[in-house]
Amino acid sequence: MLVVQKFGGSSVANAERIKRVAERVWRTKQAGDEVVVVVSAMGDTTDELIDLARQVTSDPSPREMDQLLSTGEQVSIALLAMALQALGAEAISLTGAQAGITTDGVYGKASISTVDTHRLKKELAAGRIPVVAGFQGLAPNGDVTTLGRGGSDTTAVALAAALQADLCEIYTDVEGVFTADPRLVPEAVKLPAISYDEMLELACLGAVVLHPRAVELAKIYQVPLRVRSSFSEDLGTVIREEDDMEKKRVVSGVAHDLNVARIGIFDVYDRPGIAYRLFSSLAAENINVDMIIQGMTRDGRNDISFTVSRYDLPQALKVVEKVKEEIGAKGYTFDDRVGKVSIVGAGMITRPGVAAAMFEALSREGINIEMISTSEIKVSCIIKEEEVPRAVRALHRHFGLENLGDRE
Repeated sequence: MLVVQKFGGSSVANAERIKRVAERVWRTKQAGDEVVVVVSAMGDTTDELIDLARQVTSDPSPREMDQLLSTGEQVSIALLAMALQALGAEAISLTGAQAGITTDGVYGKASISTVDTHRLKKELAAGRIPVVAGFQGLAPNGDVTTLGRGGSDTTAVALAAALQADLCEIYTDVEGVFTADPRLVPEAVKLPAISYDEMLELACLGAVVLHPRAVELAKIYQVPLRVRSSFSEDLGTVIREEDDMEKKRVVSGVAHDLNVARIGIFDVYDRPGIAYRLFSSLAAENINVDMIIQGMTRDGRNDISFTVSRYDLPQALKVVEKVKEEIGAKGYTFDDRVGKVSIVGAGMITRPGVAAAMFEALSREGINIEMISTSEIKVSCIIKEEEVPRAVRALHRHFGLENLGDRE
């Protein structure tokens, strides 16, 4: 069996933890499996490197930032390879480029274009354990590019897909996928299994256990995923195609996201092409727009509200300022003190009244809803940031999610 194992920053935060990870990897190898390891930077290294860059300049070059940030993973892969060698394993550390990962060349937010598995297969055939730097790859011009937050998850799934691995294990500091963030809801329970679609929604909506791009790749290439803790032997949560159990679960989890900002544009022309002009300009700056509401006001003019990440807010406001006259806007506002709460469940497709139940739960708590977005298996609401923890607890309680563990 071929297994790809990915270890996050908390799993390799110090030398002792790196040695523990090495022991886990070595046990997998000794059990007869082939192993490819993907590693993040140690602990808070990435954040520390970002802070260091900002001490040098308030406006660092995106290219040089990628050069800098890619060093974090290079430290951890070398140390883990050394720890494996100390146990008697044959291991070799590889940067993203050495492992055959190429990207589209977008600094800071690159997407993986291709994976050339020649080097990895050569190392596996020689009995070695390749230890690969996550979060990075080689641009068409030969530069190092980083994949953005969650890039190591994406690296692991991409390698698993390219190598046709039997399993991709994501090791983190939690024991799996929970019905809500246990830090907000102590009664939250771990789900033994969840569908790709549900996990993708939860990941997009703020559940940080897995990055959305990684889940999307796993679904496309049918890579079996397992989320586990580096610090226990618990089997964690399996992520795969849904079965009848998921379809019976109306709500599987409550997610929240504080990395949200709302932008409102007032008195926009009501004519074809206005929305296209605004949102294509945002897309050109690589800004992801989440929720969108357009409402007719009066005299043939509209208001448009939408949400972006707080990280993208400054650039988004620059875009709005640039196009506001072209779209006939009389003004705009923004609010970066909002948050998003969401419920997710495959069973929503066939059950009417789920959204109404969510709105009832929030109403009972006196929580005002500012924006609403829905899909077949999720309902999301924008509310005030300070009300998010209370909303998450209320929704978890209202849908009885603390009992899910008993029913499965």
